[in-house]
Amino acid sequence: MQLDWMPPQQLADYRRIDVRRLAGAIGAEISGVDLAHDLGDGTVAEIRQALLENQVIFFRDQGHITPAQQVAFGRRFGDIIPYPMLRGLDEQPEVVEVVKQPEERHNFGGVWHADTTYLETPPLGSILLARELPPFGGDTIFASSYLAYETLSPGLKTFLDGLTVIQSSAKAEVTKSREDRLKGQNEARKELNAEHPAVTTHPETGRRALNVNRGHSARFKELSEEESGPLLEFLFQHHAKPEFTCRFTWTEGAIAFWDNRACQHYPINDYHGFKRLMHRITLAGEKPQA
Repeated sequence: MQLDWMPPQQLADYRRIDVRRLAGAIGAEISGVDLAHDLGDGTVAEIRQALLENQVIFFRDQGHITPAQQVAFGRRFGDIIPYPMLRGLDEQPEVVEVVKQPEERHNFGGVWHADTTYLETPPLGSILLARELPPFGGDTIFASSYLAYETLSPGLKTFLDGLTVIQSSAKAEVTKSREDRLKGQNEARKELNAEHPAVTTHPETGRRALNVNRGHSARFKELSEEESGPLLEFLFQHHAKPEFTCRFTWTEGAIAFWDNRACQHYPINDYHGFKRLMHRITLAGEKPQA
């Protein structure tokens, strides 16, 4: 397929970290930094710049960090907020276990989605640490919401710019992926809804991003359900085009840090019969703006 866009070039002059791009559209691996240490302001600024430029960044060999150290690292980038519907660790409530047990068939969040867009203020992003992995499988794919918008036709861009998307926690595909985690938590099953622009402007980069996702986008406020359905399905499939993505193969101690305002992700559920345990923290964001 001939692409009509050019992948962005690396802009920052990194002096404290090493940054290696993983794909043309999105994703970079960061080395030369130990997240257990109290990082200097200059290193934190470069990591943040790498996140903004690449939308998701990865670190290897960080399994020695404690939950408290993961939280301390996260706080250098913003306030940490609870994840809806899941309880944190007893010893470190900010850290949530994302686990699939060997006997379970559904993985948590196992559909293309941006995190908790059904909140009035969705998160800035998340930091996910691999604690225990299956012998194979369990990769995560990330897709650029910038490119999903930028590659649309001018006419469709103009149409979407005027729409509001209704985001819901109760869409069938994603609720099924939560079932094993929410057993006995009746309060956590409460439906959450929010209305946001279908196209948003990133508050730090100024780039425009497509703000619809299969996991949570139910319909457009200005359209009927019958009108919304085909358009949403087109956008869901468009957003997941391979040329907009990168695929990350986890290793124990690896970390993914993604900008929820600029990308979506899809955890692949191909490791039935094995346990996968991740530790996750979520960073506070801001109300999406058109």
